[in-house]
Amino acid sequence: MKQIGMLGLGKMGANMARRLARSGVVVHAWNRSPEVARGLAQEDANVLAHDALAELVTGLAAPRVIWLMLPAGQATDEALQMLLPLLAPGDTVVDGANAYYKDSQHRAAKLMQAGLHFMDAGVSGGIWGLQNGYALMVGGNADALAAAEPFIKILAPAPDAGWLHCGAAGSGHFVKMVHNGIEYGMMQALAEGLALMKGKHEFDIDLAAVTEMWRHGSVVRSWLLDLAAEFLQHDQTLDDIQPYVADSGEGRWTVLESVEQGTPAPVMSLALMMRFASQGQGDYANKLLAMMRRGFGGHAVKEGDA
Repeated sequence: MKQIGMLGLGKMGANMARRLARSGVVVHAWNRSPEVARGLAQEDANVLAHDALAELVTGLAAPRVIWLMLPAGQATDEALQMLLPLLAPGDTVVDGANAYYKDSQHRAAKLMQAGLHFMDAGVSGGIWGLQNGYALMVGGNADALAAAEPFIKILAPAPDAGWLHCGAAGSGHFVKMVHNGIEYGMMQALAEGLALMKGKHEFDIDLAAVTEMWRHGSVVRSWLLDLAAEFLQHDQTLDDIQPYVADSGEGRWTVLESVEQGTPAPVMSLALMMRFASQGQGDYANKLLAMMRRGFGGHAVKEGDA
């Protein structure tokens, strides 16, 4: 019987645990808030909740596979520090966070010194992954792949589709990083195009009808377009939505990588800048522009809190 340790039961981690458990895998689950793991165990008998990491590790037969779905950075580092003394040579750790690929390379080297295998897994699929499967971009050596592959094939949309061993450790998170940069650009282009149509008041264009039509045969058809068509069916004004778009670390890392390589990536870079603008990061610069314009041309400026 296949068994795996799953650390981190947020939206992605919990649904991945569910998908594995429904396929007959025994999932030893741990979360920083223990009640989350207990709740998941009540849903499926194949999920075993553990309050302590040591308990989870001893519950797994060696060689173990432990999959982390924790926030990238400090949370992942802390979990690895707690795990390392508990694991034995031959065990495999999979990091499914949206981690920086250079961090993954360092972690792989550190775990190798302890006789452990490391795999970095870029995971895409969001809240729909439970039903449709996850796109998985993985990196690591042959031993790490052999240990994790049975679980990857269950998590993926199909055993032979929707996942790829990209290469050495770090390559999976690198490919996922670029994937997210592309995602930024695609989202920005769709948003700008729809905004242009909304702004052409004389035509009174039905954005829901346009996006639904584009879904069939158009060269811009995509899952992002599907999602836009769905929410526009219910609300085209979006009056209750704040114009604030968060950015993940991966969009920034993609742009930094383009600078390091000297490879131009203007679309992804500008899409990232637009997210910064939506967060108000350009407000002070715009105030300076208004003041400079008044200085040289005597143009009026708008004052107040708005």
